[in-house]
Amino acid sequence: MTAALQIQGLKKTYFFKKPMFAPALPGVKAVQTISLDVAQGETLGIVGESGCGKSTLARMLVGLTTPTEGQVLVEGEVLSPDSPEENGKRIQYVFQDPISSLNPRKTIRQLMEVPLVYLHNMDKASRDSRIREIFARVGLREEFLERYPHEFSGGQAQRIGIARALAANARILVLDEPVSALDVSVQAQVLNLLAELKQSLSLTYLFISHDLAVVEAVSDRVAVMYFGSLVELAPAEMIFNSPKHPYTQLLANSAPVVGRPLQVPTQHAELPDPLNPPQGCAFAGRCPKAQSDCLAAPPPLTKIKENEFVACYFPLE
Repeated sequence: MTAALQIQGLKKTYFFKKPMFAPALPGVKAVQTISLDVAQGETLGIVGESGCGKSTLARMLVGLTTPTEGQVLVEGEVLSPDSPEENGKRIQYVFQDPISSLNPRKTIRQLMEVPLVYLHNMDKASRDSRIREIFARVGLREEFLERYPHEFSGGQAQRIGIARALAANARILVLDEPVSALDVSVQAQVLNLLAELKQSLSLTYLFISHDLAVVEAVSDRVAVMYFGSLVELAPAEMIFNSPKHPYTQLLANSAPVVGRPLQVPTQHAELPDPLNPPQGCAFAGRCPKAQSDCLAAPPPLTKIKENEFVACYFPLE
């Protein structure tokens, strides 16, 4: 399949301002050398604990954060920070909190018109026609266009956020925890909407979430991140049925399941210090299989089977 999105050697390090009369502090490596391709029409789930770099990666993909190294290509063309308008036509972001992501001082019509004016230079008649078309697709009534964001429920506001992303006519959507702030019943409605839009508009999704059940339900492949690095990448059924990285297994066992008692991890649960990262595998301090090799150098992401990659010296059988 054709690669809709290519991530090549992407890194992000946050540096601190040097304190007066004190040595400079080391930078925090939020994302460490991630490379992968996302096929046209694919849904790639991205999972990991809070602070693992998921949202930083997402923001770099759409140009909200400038990478320290590496580049992002959409359909073979490099996204340049000097061309935000062109980038916006190719890839769009759907935020986690639907209401706070909408300007409270503007009506929904004004919010919907922004990408149509600045990205596509549409006249008034064309804008009205396009907005009506998009609202019909996401199941919203036209009368909502004259209202303000605070007048909507979370589910309605997230539909508006999705509609605004679709207005740019981008074919890749980065969905950052798009249903985590919604009630369970509303989550199902929004997920069904996303599935319908993907099918009808030939969209490609990067779906970021900490909810493994949701990721399993919507994803074709899943990328597992830990401490800024990619530790496992495989089809969704392999990730959840036979994980190869001990961290992936820990995530799966820790997720609450109806009818199963909560499992408290027995191994050390402290995350590494980002200002003083370990020399070897970042997960070694929490891993029951860690050996001397794990402490010497971080393991590279290695192909172990068709479409299955893991960064571990001693993967699970």
